[in-house]
Amino acid sequence: MTSDAHDPYVRVRGASEHNLRHVDVDIPRDAMVAFTGVSGSGKSSLAFGTLYAEAQRRYFESVAPYARRLLQQVGAPHVQEITGLPPAVALQQRRGAPSSRSTVGTITTLSNLLRILYSRAGTYPAGAAHLAAEAFSPNTVAGACPRCHGLGVTHDVAEDLLVPDTSLSIRDGAIAAWPGAWQGANLRSIVTGLGIDVDTPWRKLRKKDRDWLLFTEEQPSVLIKPERDRIDHGYYGKFWSARSHVMHVLSDSKSERMRERALRFVRDSPCPDCHGSGLRPEALAVTFAGHSIAEVNAMAFTELAELLRPVTELPEDEHEVAVRISTDLVARIDVLLDLGLGYLGLGRVSTTLSPGEAQRLRIATQLRSGLFGVVYVLDEPSAGLHPADAAPLLDVLDRLKASGNSLFVVEHDLDVVRRADWVVDLGPGAGEGGGRVLYSGPVAGLEEVAESVTGNYLFGRAEPVVHEPREPQGWLQLRDVTRHNLDDVSVDFPLCVMTAVTGVSGSGKSTLLTLLSEQEASDTAFDRLVLVDQRPIGRTPRSNLATYTGLFDAVRKLYAETDEARRRGYGAGRFSFNVAEGRCETCQGEGFVSVELLFLPGTYAPCPTCHGARYNAETLEVAYRGKNVAEVLGLSVDDAAEFLADVPAASRSLETLRDVGLGYLRLGQPATELSGGEAQRIKLATELQRARRGHALYLLDEPTSGLHPADTALLLRQLHRLVDAGNTVVLVEHDLDSIATADWVIDLGPGGGGSGGQVVATGTPAEVSRHPDSATAPYLAARLGAKMAT
Repeated sequence: MTSDAHDPYVRVRGASEHNLRHVDVDIPRDAMVAFTGVSGSGKSSLAFGTLYAEAQRRYFESVAPYARRLLQQVGAPHVQEITGLPPAVALQQRRGAPSSRSTVGTITTLSNLLRILYSRAGTYPAGAAHLAAEAFSPNTVAGACPRCHGLGVTHDVAEDLLVPDTSLSIRDGAIAAWPGAWQGANLRSIVTGLGIDVDTPWRKLRKKDRDWLLFTEEQPSVLIKPERDRIDHGYYGKFWSARSHVMHVLSDSKSERMRERALRFVRDSPCPDCHGSGLRPEALAVTFAGHSIAEVNAMAFTELAELLRPVTELPEDEHEVAVRISTDLVARIDVLLDLGLGYLGLGRVSTTLSPGEAQRLRIATQLRSGLFGVVYVLDEPSAGLHPADAAPLLDVLDRLKASGNSLFVVEHDLDVVRRADWVVDLGPGAGEGGGRVLYSGPVAGLEEVAESVTGNYLFGRAEPVVHEPREPQGWLQLRDVTRHNLDDVSVDFPLCVMTAVTGVSGSGKSTLLTLLSEQEASDTAFDRLVLVDQRPIGRTPRSNLATYTGLFDAVRKLYAETDEARRRGYGAGRFSFNVAEGRCETCQGEGFVSVELLFLPGTYAPCPTCHGARYNAETLEVAYRGKNVAEVLGLSVDDAAEFLADVPAASRSLETLRDVGLGYLRLGQPATELSGGEAQRIKLATELQRARRGHALYLLDEPTSGLHPADTALLLRQLHRLVDAGNTVVLVEHDLDSIATADWVIDLGPGGGGSGGQVVATGTPAEVSRHPDSATAPYLAARLGAKMAT
């Protein structure tokens, strides 16, 4: 495959990755190109599975013979030819790395700069030795606090957990963490032998005695005299404090039940030595602009920028290092402020970031990298963004383009699509019904493409979601709640309607939803609480849609009931890829093997034995209606609904999956390939298929994230059916069409982080759209106006 540097187009010929149907398309370079289409139409297969994968393959091939050998395992995209393809950088929506040591500072590399600043320009205490930059990192031996090993958190017993009721005596079980039965009686006898009264209420014992009983490391042996009805001869008993007993169980016990019991008495708390910073005292003693590095890590970016700006204006000849590093830091932080991330701080753990936040952090890092002539392939950069934050994001993307780069953006947000120079629309449907390029050209030309679903929404031809106005049937009160940036907030949620919780990124929406779920978990206002979030349904290829929803149980039973399975003595377990008898032993039923790349992130490749089927050859010899079990797992939900239409246990699951717009997913699609939005809709479908009656509270966190407007409309109609059946639905949402169709809106803000956390406006969408202090109001007013016009 040759690359013509003078050709202004990337030319793709014969792309057949996933559902792409031998696609030929020309895509301009040095432009912002939006890839559009309904979920499952083939957008990601073209942008990531073909274009980015081929760019990555060429990079591997150019690096080393070692990498070339790995290519045979990882595989190349199914495409005949691509010309004019520059090097590519993928900015995908990955969840935060599952490590408490990964932070905003490490993702953006800003922490490296800050450590150098403290090392070389910090103010040291008199007589203190100079520290290298790594001494300011909790992830190095030189910097990590010895007590918590740099984690900033200690896992230790807590007195209020060890002794939950201080009115009890030791004989009555005041020390709940101690064992029961004979061992507990033994410890009470030992305590009596030590001269402590086991019949005095705990709170009346001397503090010195209480602390010793709970926390001492001493283990004295005490002579226990014979006791009537318990022991008939004396012996020496060894004392264990409550803490020693709990820690002994956690470190040595093989009993899972005992370990679970012991964990009830342990609490994570900030390390008392480093106060949660993870750093040694020597590093914490160094200051810059009057603050320790721990204090700076805890600041929001808006505060940090204000702290460093005056330093950038100092005379460079006197403060060269401080001025240069501070100037670089401020320039990088300004990009984050432009992206609406000013409420985040360097110390924020990556696992708490939304996919949209993590992606914007990576975009900001790339903007400062100085690369040019590359293709940035972006996965829905506007996902999880309030419309007020989307405008600055587009400005940043324009700057990336102006630096001489190409932007290939998989996107559903129509405002982002309108800003593109070019659109590649795939479809017309999902899965087998998609995979064709319906249009490739300037955005305005898409209006002429009658079969484009995207065109219908982009140019106002789509049928709007409408429902009869609904009145609240009572109110759920949340009073004086405080968490994160919510400070003493009170708000009323209406019952038996749909409520949208809105506000800019970081305004406190998800926190409010969490607090509502916690209150309702212990309340009797609802028969059921259903919390549907975007966390993965599994973290390995072994977990998939069919196993999560339970429909695979019905499929396995079908195969076990075939004549061939009965003849061979195969039960339903034989058709599980998690059971040794039926699965492929090479990949242990995963269908994939892990490929470790020494200098690059590891990846998964199809199993060389079963080629992804998951099962051994004997299991695959059993067929039902001409298909083996692996072939059924390869069906899309739409195709499986037809194939299993007369199997009630599977059919109901499949229909609810279609109802929430997931007809294009394969039954066996690994959880690792699912977006957060897809995982959330699988959970919703799993809940809907149970079809219980009664008044339930459904809480959803950005359910339309990553959805095409057509799929959003499908989901909204399903949610409105839930409300019409007497349930209450509360959703955190940025999508204006969803907000406009809600019965009630609770708008938080006015800003993010420390500037947010207040209830700015409540009321119907029309009422909130007129509120002068709401960041959501002008966008909602424009959307409501557009709805009225259509």
